[in-house]
Amino acid sequence: MKLTAERLRTSVRSAAPTSTHPPPVSAADVGLLVLRLAGLLLAGHGAQKLFGLFGGAGLSATGKGFEALGYRPGVLFATLGGASELCGGLGLALGLFTPLAAAAVIGVMINAMSVSSGSGLWADKGGMEYPLCLALVAIAVSAIGPGRLALDRSFRWGQGGWWSAAVALGMGGIGAGIVLSLQGVTL
Repeated sequence: MKLTAERLRTSVRSAAPTSTHPPPVSAADVGLLVLRLAGLLLAGHGAQKLFGLFGGAGLSATGKGFEALGYRPGVLFATLGGASELCGGLGLALGLFTPLAAAAVIGVMINAMSVSSGSGLWADKGGMEYPLCLALVAIAVSAIGPGRLALDRSFRWGQGGWWSAAVALGMGGIGAGIVLSLQGVTL
């Protein structure tokens, strides 16, 4: 019995790959990269709010829009929203600090959904379809992990999993809850 067990261990060790080259990039890694690149659109949306880039209104005008929605002071909340979109979007696109980037996206999208929830689901009627999709992508990328084509690939949180998804969803939800609790409160 001991001899058979030793032969099995030896054959498993000798069957192990001896190459030090990393495995080739898989279709799943490329697919995750393509999915994460949606973060660039969100980062651009944040740059519109903060800096007026890409035809955006800039911080002052965006702040006035936020005030009209009940977020006071508008410039403060426009800055938080724009920074969350810019940093969260770039983080997802790069696969950098993925759970934190996903949390930023989830938090700002929960706020966007709360603003548009009275209009139903579909975007053509002003509903929350688009922010819901972005939040779901952020949760999924956090749960799956950013893939091998990411800056997080060598870190524990870059592997995805339940904890990564829980951190993203929990921190995003807490951040959104704090902002929503302050909505309408003049600071």
